[in-house]
Amino acid sequence: MKKSSKKAIGIAAGVLMVAGIANSFRPKPVDVDATGAVFGPMRVTVDEDGKTRVRDRYTVSAPVAGRAERIELDPGDPVKKDETVLAVIEPGDPALLDARAAEQAAARLDAARAAREQAELELQRAVAAHRLASNDLARAHGLLAVGGISRQAFDQAEFTERNTAGGVTAALRGLEIAAFEVEQARAMLKWMGAGGEEGGKPARYVVRSPVSGSALRVFDKSARVVAPGTPLVETGNPADLEVVVDVLSADAVRVPPGARVILEHWGGGRPLEGRVQRVEPAAFTKLSALGIEEQRVNVIVELIDPPEKRRQLGDGYRVEARIITWESDGVLRVPAGALFRADDRWAVFAAEKGRARLRKLEIGHMNGTEAEVLEGLDEGDLVVVHPGDTVSDGAAVRVR
Repeated sequence: MKKSSKKAIGIAAGVLMVAGIANSFRPKPVDVDATGAVFGPMRVTVDEDGKTRVRDRYTVSAPVAGRAERIELDPGDPVKKDETVLAVIEPGDPALLDARAAEQAAARLDAARAAREQAELELQRAVAAHRLASNDLARAHGLLAVGGISRQAFDQAEFTERNTAGGVTAALRGLEIAAFEVEQARAMLKWMGAGGEEGGKPARYVVRSPVSGSALRVFDKSARVVAPGTPLVETGNPADLEVVVDVLSADAVRVPPGARVILEHWGGGRPLEGRVQRVEPAAFTKLSALGIEEQRVNVIVELIDPPEKRRQLGDGYRVEARIITWESDGVLRVPAGALFRADDRWAVFAAEKGRARLRKLEIGHMNGTEAEVLEGLDEGDLVVVHPGDTVSDGAAVRVR
């Protein structure tokens, strides 16, 4: 072998050795998890537990003092307006039949009549508000067909019409109760003037149901002496339910009336649809599971699904509510785990040709798992999820 060939082989071996040594000191690519920025639907929700309750419940109390006979009703038994007997009260001390008691009974009748007149006015207001909302909704239908209004404005008109329809129903029930109170007061006055029967004592007083529905609660079935105002039976319509969801006050300010609600894990086979009827204006203090005082606000949700689809759901049942505060059918989004703060801005590491590249973003809406990207990424760009301290701008990365 010539001397020059030996020299060339030696040089090549040296170069390979130096390259091997350099490669051994070269940092290895960091294994990372990555996912692409995708375009699709996204929603922001407030998730809390809720509890069902009968919308209109009526506690029937003893209108007079006396001895109440044993109540035969059980919770869940059907009751019919003005027919079902809730309780029977035997007359008490004849001393109650003096002039003062009679005047009190007459005053109660006058107050009941005034309450009935007020309920009639409330019904007139509710009917007028519903008529106006119905006309607005009819106009909104025509404008939506020609693109004259936005979908949001139409949804608001639809919600107002539905809400005022509920107001008419509530006003009708209020008028029914006011009329029941008038009849009760009139019957009481007549009962107190029935002296002479049975040796100067009035006949027994029969308390009937003010509404049709079911007995929700019987306070005490036993026969006992009762005073005026003693609660006897609670009645209502168990099919007419609403949901009460208490949320943090910081979340309540983001919940608009009419917001869509998804009710899950209530025991049925499919989620139920609801809509926010109102957000109560007053908060209350509640201890969290960790013993921390929180300011909570009740959000009242009306059920959209008919009673036929939720027959098993009753009063006081637990549900999981997802109140949708914002949603869109098409936004560019990335996992929230890919985001971090850089120079007071949101940023991600994009995986480009084996390198991590810092990208600063403009972020819109965020929920617990995803974020809306307004600027800084394109659809399909790979971003590193949960980047560790070993990932930096320009670092070599290898996607798992």
